[in-house]
Amino acid sequence: MRHLVEQLQKLEGRIRDGGGPARIEKQHRAGKMTARERVAALLDEGAGFLEVGLLIAYDRYDGQAPAAGVVTGLGKIEGRPAVIVANDATVKAGAWWPETITKILRAQEIAMRNRLPIVYLVDSAGVNLPYQDGIFPGQYGAGRIFYYNSLMRRRLRIPQIAAVMGPCIAGGAYLPALSDVILMVEGVSFMGLGGPNLVKGATGQVIESEPLGGARMHTAISGVAHYMAKDDADCLARIRQRFRQLPEPAPVPAATGDPLRAIAEIYGALPADHRLPYDIEEVIFRIFDAGDYVEFQPEYAPEMLCANARLSGHPVSIIANRRGFLKADGRPRIGGIVYTESARKVAYFVETAERLGTPLIYLQDVSGFMVGPDAEREGIIRAGAEMVETMSCATVPKLVLTLNHASGAGYYAMAGQGFDPNFTFNWPTARIGVMEGESAVVALFAAELEKYKGQPLPPELQQSIDKTRADYERWLDARYAAARGHCDAVIDPLDSRKVLTLALEACQQTHGPRVLPEEVTL
Repeated sequence: MRHLVEQLQKLEGRIRDGGGPARIEKQHRAGKMTARERVAALLDEGAGFLEVGLLIAYDRYDGQAPAAGVVTGLGKIEGRPAVIVANDATVKAGAWWPETITKILRAQEIAMRNRLPIVYLVDSAGVNLPYQDGIFPGQYGAGRIFYYNSLMRRRLRIPQIAAVMGPCIAGGAYLPALSDVILMVEGVSFMGLGGPNLVKGATGQVIESEPLGGARMHTAISGVAHYMAKDDADCLARIRQRFRQLPEPAPVPAATGDPLRAIAEIYGALPADHRLPYDIEEVIFRIFDAGDYVEFQPEYAPEMLCANARLSGHPVSIIANRRGFLKADGRPRIGGIVYTESARKVAYFVETAERLGTPLIYLQDVSGFMVGPDAEREGIIRAGAEMVETMSCATVPKLVLTLNHASGAGYYAMAGQGFDPNFTFNWPTARIGVMEGESAVVALFAAELEKYKGQPLPPELQQSIDKTRADYERWLDARYAAARGHCDAVIDPLDSRKVLTLALEACQQTHGPRVLPEEVTL
């Protein structure tokens, strides 16, 4: 675990450097902060920042699109959880890559689902033209950003604050235009449907940037922007001032004490070999509060742990997979497998949490549902459907932390990303896929392996098998999943309590009915 965390931190450090020292220095010479400096200055001191999608696209475009050129995440401003979107102008002048759209839409969905204010720190040259086919068209192209802008403004009444802190060109100008408040920075900002070169080509007019779309023009003549700040620091201070004018956030309960066991030792909770068993309580008792922990039906279907607990004072319901060989009613059970009884146990537990309004936290280490004639006669399909249905229809917040395996239909039933949980996080050990590599080898090459049983395999067949194993190891890597948006973040296990607490508090800010993004569009 320590080795995996060190690898992750090294990768994250490289990504956070954005376009590199030379471009950072260029940003500073222009009198501008970098995106990450702006985010740090905007947030409450010491409150932390939960970055979402940091690893997206890190392994594409020859490494030229760190974080897809945009910083997105969750933090606290004046004590209130808020979503932040900040273009990184050190990466291709803040131009939008296809994955930039993915990240902005995810940030907006977090704001909509949890009714959180959202701040856009705009500093972008617009669409990255060589990749326009993955940016401009389609149901989830750039236009979807403006659709979500409009829904938040007109239907959900979610505060949206846009600070134009550099260029904001072409269709991208609609992002601030569809926000509640627009701030611009004197002498630095530009906002227009076309820059000076485009205007000259389209109309023949010759005009400089400032009179065309500068801060003074838009605040004094066009009236498009509302406030003009003298520099970045003044702009960010004005945003914080605006947050102080919002209604009071929901109160946060006082923390009820530390976990039962030291979180500093959490690296040792999982074995080095992902196939070996371990005690899930070694994880739970290092993350959740020591008091008020009680397991539900501990001796019935024990391969699924259901428990009520508190996280930093917040009541929560935990659903976790036990690993190893267990016994229930004298019968052997394999941990990580969902049986008929365990599926129905979880379904009932989720229904109870929904009635009581208790948030659900899933700790995933699941290999899938039980198969075979006994399982089918016991109605595993119907029981699994009940588990999926109750989870799908639960309106309480759902947080997912994938510790190890997340395989097959078990991944879905344990609130997989396709079921729209509020937040999904992975440990570096997380392995998300239909099955493990060895299982895939058996599924794909069973006939050939049987044919050559006890004999050397032909070189071509051995190469195919080796390639399948290597492909699955790559696909199952937590960083691979994060690079494709299959989780919000890969986190250091030491940060689990802090990350889950911040995410949970963000989920509980809404005073109205909870909203799924797709429900807003009805």
